[in-house]
Amino acid sequence: MKVGEKAVEIESIRLREVAEALGRTHTFADVDLNALAGVERVERVNAAAGAVILEPGAPWDSYWLLLEGEVRAERPEPDGTWTLVTAVHAGEGFGEAPLLAGRTHSIFRVAASRDSVLVRFSAEDFWALLACCPLARKVVLGDMAKRMQAYQVEALHREKLVSLGTLAAGLMHELHNPGSAAKRAASQLRDNLLRLQELSLRSSSKPKTPEQLDCIKGLLEHAMHGCRLQAMSSLEQADAEEEMGEWLTSAGVENAYTIAPALVGMGFDRGQLACARAFFDAQEFSDALNWLGSLVASVALVCAIEESITRISDLVTAVKKFAYDERTAARELDVHDSLQSTLTILGHKLRLKRVAVEKRFDASPSVIQTRGSALSQVWTNLIDNAVDASAEGGKIEIATWIEPAAQAAPERLAVSIADHGTGIPADVLPHIFEAFFTTKSQGSGTGLGLEIVYRIVTQKFNGTIDVESEPGRTRFTVRLPVKAPTAS
Repeated sequence: MKVGEKAVEIESIRLREVAEALGRTHTFADVDLNALAGVERVERVNAAAGAVILEPGAPWDSYWLLLEGEVRAERPEPDGTWTLVTAVHAGEGFGEAPLLAGRTHSIFRVAASRDSVLVRFSAEDFWALLACCPLARKVVLGDMAKRMQAYQVEALHREKLVSLGTLAAGLMHELHNPGSAAKRAASQLRDNLLRLQELSLRSSSKPKTPEQLDCIKGLLEHAMHGCRLQAMSSLEQADAEEEMGEWLTSAGVENAYTIAPALVGMGFDRGQLACARAFFDAQEFSDALNWLGSLVASVALVCAIEESITRISDLVTAVKKFAYDERTAARELDVHDSLQSTLTILGHKLRLKRVAVEKRFDASPSVIQTRGSALSQVWTNLIDNAVDASAEGGKIEIATWIEPAAQAAPERLAVSIADHGTGIPADVLPHIFEAFFTTKSQGSGTGLGLEIVYRIVTQKFNGTIDVESEPGRTRFTVRLPVKAPTAS
C-alpha cells in the first residue's frame, strides 16, 4: 500500500524465513523459535523513509519488531503539530503496552524515519509468544515497564506545565488590569499637578481675606478626608453630576462639566461650595473651583494608584500562599485561605466565562494540622475542571463544614466543589481517578489531573475524596483530618 508518496509494502511469510534476523533482536536473543508452537506465519513490512505505518485512531492489534532502520511514535497536538514520544531502533520491539493494557486503537502516529524493515505479530501470536516463551515474556514485560515509566514521566511533566500555564495565565490577566490602571492614573496625575501649579501661582498673586482662607481650609479638609465614600447608583451619580454642572455654569465657572464629576465623586455638593461663591468674586470663584477640581481629581487618582498597588500586592500574597510548601514536620494550614488564594489566581478564567462562585465557608475553625503539601494543586484542578464543565454564565458552589469524630473516623474538615454542567457519564465515573484516563480531546488533557488530586488527598493528607454526579450537577467532596496523624 501507499501513504502519500511513501510506500509501505506488506507480505505474509513463514516465521523461519526471518528466524536469523529475529535472533538478533532484543526480544528473541535467547529464545528458541522452535518453542513458538502455533506461530507459523508473520508479516514482513518494508517502509520507506517518511512512510506512515499507523495513524492515530487506527486499530492496534499487533506486536512489532524492528529489524532494520528506525521508526518514531508521535503525538498530535491541538495546534496541528506533532510531538515525538519515542524512537525505536533496530533490534527493539514495540506495541506490547497497548496490547497488555487492553487498548484497541492507537493514540500515536507511527512512521519510519529511515528505510525500515519490520516483523509484525498478530495479537493472537503475541499472546502465544508470552505463554510459551518465559525468556521472551520477561523481555516484553520489562520493555513495557520501561516504556510506561518513561511515558508517565513525560505525562507528569506535561501536567506540571499545564498547571504552570494556568497559574501564569491567571497572573498575566490579573496583573495587567491594575498595572494599566496605575499607569494611566500616574500619567493623568502628572497633568493635574501642572494644572494645580498654574492655578496656585495665579491665585497667590492676590491676598486672601480671613473668610476666604477659612473657606479654602474647609474645602481642603473635605477633599483630603480619604478614598472611601458612599457609593451611588449610576442614575444617582449622573443626576448629581448634571445638577453640579448646571450650578457651576450658572456661576460662570470655566470647565464646569469637566470638574463637576470630580467634585461629586469626592462627595461635594452645592452647600459645601456656597462659601466659595459668597466670598470670592466671579473670576476668583472660577479659579478656586478649577483649583479645587484639579486637587480633588488628583486625590482620586492617588486613590486609584493605591488601590491598584494593593491589588497587585494581594495577588503576590496569593501566589506565595499558593506555592508555599512548608518543610517542617507538621504545620497549621488554613483551608479557607488556601481556597481563596486559588480563586484569586483563577479569577480571570471565572470572569472570562462569567461563572459566579457561591461560597459557604461554615468550617470553624478552618485550620488543620498537617504534614501534607500541595493542597492548592487540589483546589486548582477541581475548580478549573468545574469552570470547564460550567456553561457560560453558570455557577460554582464551594462549601466547607466540620464533620465530628465518629467511631474510628477522626474529626474532619470537608470541602465540596460543585458545578452545574452536563455531569459525568455513569460508565466513566468509576475511572476518573485512574492515571491517564481522560475524556478530553487528544492533546488537551493528560488524564493525570484527578489522579494527582486523589494521590495528594489520600497519601499526603490522609484524607478522602468522593464524587457524585448526575445531569446538571457534579460535586467533589474532599475530607481532611483536622489533626495530623502521629508520625511513625
